[in-house]
Amino acid sequence: MWKDTIMTTQKHILIIDDEENLRHMLSVMLTRQGYQVAMAPDGSEGLRRMREQAYDFILCDIRMPEMDGKAFLTRALEEQVFSPVIMMSAYGTVDTAVECLKMGAYDFISKPFKKDEIVMVLKKAEERERLREENSRLRRAVAEKSAFHGIISRNGAMEDIFGQIHKVCDLKTTVLILGESGTGKELVARAIHRTGRRAKRPFVAVNCGAIPENLLESELFGHVRGAFTDAGGDKAGLFEQADGGTLFLDEIGEMPLALQVKILRVLQEEEIRPVGASASRKVNVRVLSATSRDLEADVRDGRFREDLFFRLNVFFIHMPPLRERVEDIPLLAEHFTEKYAKAMQRQPVRIAPDAMRSLMAYAWPGNVRELENVIERGMILCEGDCITGACLPAGIREEAGVEVPADENLSIKKAEQVMERDLIRKALTKTGGNRTQAAKILEISHRSLLYKLKEFGIE
Repeated sequence: MWKDTIMTTQKHILIIDDEENLRHMLSVMLTRQGYQVAMAPDGSEGLRRMREQAYDFILCDIRMPEMDGKAFLTRALEEQVFSPVIMMSAYGTVDTAVECLKMGAYDFISKPFKKDEIVMVLKKAEERERLREENSRLRRAVAEKSAFHGIISRNGAMEDIFGQIHKVCDLKTTVLILGESGTGKELVARAIHRTGRRAKRPFVAVNCGAIPENLLESELFGHVRGAFTDAGGDKAGLFEQADGGTLFLDEIGEMPLALQVKILRVLQEEEIRPVGASASRKVNVRVLSATSRDLEADVRDGRFREDLFFRLNVFFIHMPPLRERVEDIPLLAEHFTEKYAKAMQRQPVRIAPDAMRSLMAYAWPGNVRELENVIERGMILCEGDCITGACLPAGIREEAGVEVPADENLSIKKAEQVMERDLIRKALTKTGGNRTQAAKILEISHRSLLYKLKEFGIE
């Protein structure tokens, strides 16, 4: 039984219900529990009060005149109210409860309810919010400690790279960033720029392998009017656009040999000549470059100029692949769940232990970029607030030692569903149909159980 004690920190609750007697009863009961209570007879009045004051929790009836509970919930979420909304109804069914939860409600309680029930739900919501805030605080602390200008890592080799960035950031020395595709080479280039004295000047990036050879020279050096058929006027190239700042030449190994000579001249003479121009122009640009190719092998094979290689490779940074920084996988995965939760306008999700084990065991040939794509995909596929192993691509689960049957009708996801359905039925039988007790036995939240009852069609 909950004791009628005053809480040390008062929580504000808004009760929205068209039944005056129920509003009064809840107000008296919750005031005795230490809550500060406000009331509204319908959703419209509830929205008005909500705009005037922030509430820690909202209790809202579903069936009301003018604006019902579902309409209120929709409007509240549109206005970005993230207070837990607990829906109430005397006409509650599993379908109704699941619908409200999918719409964004924190929980659902059926009328009539006992005093202990409503207090227990509020206490659970209060604890959840406390844990969420604590987790957010810890995540912020970890992120601040582990992030360096957008690069997230606790890995020792990456920390050495952070130190190298500090050493070279204020110099004009060319830096060659090496590493596999997807390791974050451009992030390192941006970190060098932002850390140094050129931070307030432009940072211009170009992928040398993404621009056709016949356009790359004009893109880099610009052109004058009439230089070629489509040159209707003068155009500044990327070197001029980056004047005073930094030019990042990504995938420098893909640059044609003919242009390599001109890049070498810019580095040596600090001047450019636009296509079709008769005179050169001075530029003050710090050049950073990156490649996933083995440039030394390309030099031996005649695909890359040796003199340019030596000029670019005055100072090099090697980015380790993700498989060599396994300790960063949970940190990065958490970062990406928060990133895409904001993009998808949903609450952050967690990653189930089985999914995290698979992520940690995978070799990540596509490195951090591949991990980001997998997390985004998992958030699209996950139901509720958890990315499970079933949300991951089969290849990742296979590498982690999770057997993925060839027969699509015997997929891991469907096998898990069969097992879950059986366990839920057994738990409900054991508890005589009490969903709250069944959820405790199953070690899942009441909210998750409601979703699964709907999903599996269990009455």
